[in-house]
Amino acid sequence: ALKDSVHLQKVLKQVADSLETIRNIALENGLTPLPTASNFLTIDCGKDGAFASALMNALIHQGIFVRMPGVAPLNRCIRITAGLPGELEILAETLPKALEEVRKTF
Repeated sequence: ALKDSVHLQKVLKQVADSLETIRNIALENGLTPLPTASNFLTIDCGKDGAFASALMNALIHQGIFVRMPGVAPLNRCIRITAGLPGELEILAETLPKALEEVRKTF
C-alpha cells in the first residue's frame, strides 16, 4: 500500500480531514486541541488528570475509543484517533453530553 502513491495520498487526506473534524469538535466544546503529526489528536481538557480520566471514561462508556496519557502534565489530555465520518458524527453528538456529565462533579 505504501508503494501505491494514489492510495497513500487518499488515506493521508482522509486522516487529515478526520483530524480537522476532531479539532473543530474539540474547539466547539471549549477544549484545546494540540498540534499533531500523527493519526490521533491530543486534546487538552483544561483541568486536571482526574477530570480528563472521567471524561475519557464517559466517552468510552458511550462507545467512543479514547486514550489518555498517564504522566503529568499530559494526563490532563485525552487522545482521539482519526475516524470515519459516521464515527465523527457520533463523537460530535457524544462529547457535549459527556462533558456536561463530567462537569457536574468537577
